[in-house]
Order: sequence, then structure tokens, then C-alpha cells
Amino acid sequence: MEKRLGGKTAVITGSNRGIGRAIAKRLAAEGARVILTARDQTLLEAAASEIKSEGGEAAVLPVDLRTPEAAARLVEFTNAAFGAIDIVVNNAGATKRGDFLELSDDDWADGFALKFFGAVRLTRAAWPHLRARGGSVMNISGVGGRMPGPYFTIGGSVNAALLSFTKAMAEVGVRDGVQVNVINPGSVRTDRFRRLLEQQAKEQGIPLAQAEHKIVEQNRITRIGEPEDIAALVAFVVSAEGRLLQGSMIDMDGGATKVI
Repeated sequence: MEKRLGGKTAVITGSNRGIGRAIAKRLAAEGARVILTARDQTLLEAAASEIKSEGGEAAVLPVDLRTPEAAARLVEFTNAAFGAIDIVVNNAGATKRGDFLELSDDDWADGFALKFFGAVRLTRAAWPHLRARGGSVMNISGVGGRMPGPYFTIGGSVNAALLSFTKAMAEVGVRDGVQVNVINPGSVRTDRFRRLLEQQAKEQGIPLAQAEHKIVEQNRITRIGEPEDIAALVAFVVSAEGRLLQGSMIDMDGGATKVI
């Protein structure tokens, strides 16, 4: 594989599993030194070991990005480990689904605390370093920010806020020489998706393969995505080849987003 990101340092949040882990692996394969961060140290260490076994450079820092001091700590750790920050991928954060009337204030606050405020704080803490090196911020939002649903009121709202934040920071990035974009994944084969699929299969009394086919059919999409699909797009956008992209909202969802 061509080392398009040789000499770069990337911070990927929520990189202990799923999309974040796939992004960390792909950026490392492209030559970037990667910092993996999430709350589960065991999973982080396993992901980092896999990257190192394939010839990549990786370091881990388990932190809870919901806490106000975590972002500054992560930036300090990254500079100590690799001496630079070129790429920030704000991927961390899962929000609670459910009937709106059953979702509490705490559910809403928790939804915004990690995915939105975690991204805001890390972007702010890393910005001086990104500005100095002409770096890149990639936010991972979701299809719900543009196609909200009744059981995804928290997630849709958080994702929409992240889209707005991306557009605003892209303008700041034009001034400061920092690239800022956002990807909206649709249904991707993560642990969370597997749990949802298993639940639907059980409720409908059908095999997993049939339940997945129904999801594809009902949402009128091409297929369920893989974490590696998102990772490949991230690697392109933050490379020199993707540099013209700025403030772009890229829907990588198999056609789930039906609006203009």
C-alpha cells in the first residue's frame, strides 16, 4: 500500500473497536503514527498490538472524553509520544435510542457529552498544533443528522449539531489552513449494529441473514457498510489527494440519505 500519510501523526477517538479501530488501522497502514483513545484499555492495547504487528506505529491513552480535562491531556500525550499532531478524527460517541417520552435529561446530556462536546474540546485543544502543521480534522457523524427518526431523537440531534460545528470550523480552517470535513456513515457492521440485528431477528423469528436483507430492503440501500469502507474514505480525505475537500458533508450510507 502506498504510504500517503508518511510522517503524519493522527489521533483517533473511539478507536478501541468498530469504525474507529478500522480508521486507526488504515491510517497506520498509510504510514501515519496513530494515537488510539477510548475508555477500554484492554481493547485499545489489543488494537495497538495489531497495528504494530503489521509494521505500524501506535500508542494508546485510555481517557473518558466526557470529562473537561481529557482533551488537553490527550493532546499533551500525543505531543510527548510523537512530537506533533497532523490529523484529528473525532469518532467517539454512541447515543441512546428509544421512545422520546422515555428518554431522560441525563440520557440527552450523556449523548452530547461525548460525541459533541468531546469533539469540540479535542478540536479546540489540538487546533494550535493543526494550524502550525496545516493539519486536518475529520468528524464522524451519522445519517441521523440529516435523516432523523422517532427513536433516534438524541442521536439525530447530536449528529446535526456536529454537522453544524463542522461547517463553522471549516470557515475557521480556511483562515488558519486547517482542513475540516465530516462523514455521515449509515448502517455499518459494528458491534452495535450486530446487537440491533440480533434483536430484530429474534423479534421477527427470522435468521440473521434475512433480518439484514430486510433492513437493506426497507431502507432502500445498496448494502450494510463495513468499518473498512469508512476508514478508506477517511484516509483519502486527509491525504494530499483529498485536500480540496473543505467543509464537506459526505454521506457514506449506501443511499440511505434521500434528501438534497
